[in-house]
Amino acid sequence: MAITIKTPEEIEKMRVAGKLASDVLMMIGEHVKKGVTTDELNTICHNYIVDVQDSIPAPLNYGHPPFPKSICTSVNHVICHGIPGDKKLKDGDIVNIDVTVIKDGFHGDTSKMFVVGKPSILAERLIRITQECLYKAIKIVKPGIKLGDIGHVIQHHAEGNNYSVVREYCGHGIGAVFHEDPQVVHYGRPNTGDELQAGMCLTIEPMINAGKRYSKVLPDQWTVVTKDRSLSAQWEHTLLVTDSGVEILTHRGEENIPQIISH
Repeated sequence: MAITIKTPEEIEKMRVAGKLASDVLMMIGEHVKKGVTTDELNTICHNYIVDVQDSIPAPLNYGHPPFPKSICTSVNHVICHGIPGDKKLKDGDIVNIDVTVIKDGFHGDTSKMFVVGKPSILAERLIRITQECLYKAIKIVKPGIKLGDIGHVIQHHAEGNNYSVVREYCGHGIGAVFHEDPQVVHYGRPNTGDELQAGMCLTIEPMINAGKRYSKVLPDQWTVVTKDRSLSAQWEHTLLVTDSGVEILTHRGEENIPQIISH
């Protein structure tokens, strides 16, 4: 699959889908608290996407075997693709909620870390460093840089803070297709890989572990956990490469990074 350059009309649809996905994360925050199940969070998000936003939750029935829920909820040592279930969240839990909305045939994909009650110092630091990895990568995005530059920035910051980068899962091109080329890995060497061009849309979504980088997939064939059961954190944005830099299509107003960065 070749990398697609989006037309102005497609970019406008990507902006709409991205805004809807970020709105879901803003909406769900107040519901993430002690005693709630991740399945209850899934139901709230599903109903909001379908009934309020008149959109489609992309994860539902996606892939093989079909993903059974409308969002991913990855708690504590779950790296990604956690299936919402009937386990109640408890004080100190950290949870990544990953939302992908389809509107008018285009995808907006984003995730955020939430904390139940008071996090441990370890968890708080892991969450912060992981978000810094994402922001440092976003800030260098512009035409002419290469995918290896993105991976290198993330790997350097994570490993410099004694964390490890998950290698089996990555960011991706996105548009009318949920996962398209290029693959955006979160480790690498500068000046290697595909070159970014204006009009490309892609996700950056580093998964950072407090322990070793190794992962395993549970028997449900979706849930990915750290092999050593160490904590894992992830943040994700959908991005548009502009003529002069980057636009964060899934930007949330609460963030301390600009939505549009020009170089």
